[in-house]
Amino acid sequence: MVSSRGWTGIYPVMKNAEPYEGGFPDIVMDLQGAISSGLGRAHVFMAQRHYQDQFKKILESSAWPGTLNVDLYEECIGSYNMLRVISGLDNGEKTGSEKALRIQGFEREGKSFGGATAFRAKISSDKKKWIDCAILIPDLTRHVKTAEIISKSFLREIMPCKNGDTVFITLI
Repeated sequence: MVSSRGWTGIYPVMKNAEPYEGGFPDIVMDLQGAISSGLGRAHVFMAQRHYQDQFKKILESSAWPGTLNVDLYEECIGSYNMLRVISGLDNGEKTGSEKALRIQGFEREGKSFGGATAFRAKISSDKKKWIDCAILIPDLTRHVKTAEIISKSFLREIMPCKNGDTVFITLI
């Protein structure tokens, strides 16, 4: 679900962020899916100060220490795959102005914490009340049909939503 509109380019989150190569035509992307439970491990990563410092630049606030998993509907998988291509996880032509924001990984106490790519977005359960968020695509992820959403708020509570509920996501 892609249509023409908007801005072109990529914002690096940190001075030493690696730029993406290639041009991006103007598009906007809308995704839909059902809320699902994750593995319950995102909080370990989300709570890391190195990540939180970068999330503040994306969300203009610290991120809630967890992600909201959205199992995307089949008709949205192609659009989501474009984000995976831009993130460098899949092969393909890197087209789109999804405003990719690079989250730098780091190493601490001999443990490696991988990088990720974020895309600013808004999420809603009713298409009336929209909440700022970002789609986060970790460099090391098993998800190919599930979007991980970060926000400054606990989305399950603020929307509110539960497993199986449909949500709408629009890249901004």
